[in-house]
Amino acid sequence: MTTTDKTFSDKVVLITGAGGGIGEIAARQFAEQGAKLILSDINTQALDKVSSDLQASGTEVFAQAGDVSIPEQVQSLVDEGVKHFGKLDIAVNNAGIDPPHSLLADASLEDYDRTMDINVKGVFLGMKYQIPHLIANGGGSILNVASVAGIGGAPMMGVYAASKHAVIGLTKSAAFEYGKQNIRVNAVCPFITKTNMLEQELSKVPDREAALKFLSKGSALKRVAEPEEVVTAILFACSPNNSYMTGHELVVDGGMTAV
Repeated sequence: MTTTDKTFSDKVVLITGAGGGIGEIAARQFAEQGAKLILSDINTQALDKVSSDLQASGTEVFAQAGDVSIPEQVQSLVDEGVKHFGKLDIAVNNAGIDPPHSLLADASLEDYDRTMDINVKGVFLGMKYQIPHLIANGGGSILNVASVAGIGGAPMMGVYAASKHAVIGLTKSAAFEYGKQNIRVNAVCPFITKTNMLEQELSKVPDREAALKFLSKGSALKRVAEPEEVVTAILFACSPNNSYMTGHELVVDGGMTAV
């Protein structure tokens, strides 16, 4: 992105999971295009670093650490952020986790509950508290980060896939309910993406490059996604110039679902 592109000039953008990975890069690119930011992450240290970096470069930032599965913390983030800036234009519900991979019958109840709490309840709570402010602002845009695992089966990742299918269900339902109030709601569905979460998994295997080759074999491009490539789709979905797309799952999968 170039610093001369000010598509989001004076727009207030809320991003969860902004302390690293896709969320951090989204924050930086929205900032480059003129946005003011409301940022959240459960990792206070990571959130503080991202916020400080952005503020040092001239971006207005309101940051508040929190857990997206706790209603009071989500409501506080949204309400306090809006109080700080006076409005909300765009929300990116990005925070999520990838539980341990296993056959469905071997998945623990604890991992199931935690995944649903963060990946599904977190998105539900985000929209629940964001939508009234968007209505008050005359409309806006919500982007929920789902996954290509949300539009098909995902062997060894059944719990994760279920959570991302739910995110798409919430997205489509909200898009239809609030379209008449000028609120667009879309989801982005990435393939495996090179984030810290992936790097943590790769650190557990003896041959990182072989693992990456194995993971990317389902993609037509034969590689995993770079986080910047996913963020490009996020900015496209949220752009005020993209004013007629809503209720859509934007697949960014390197051609995985082409066949």
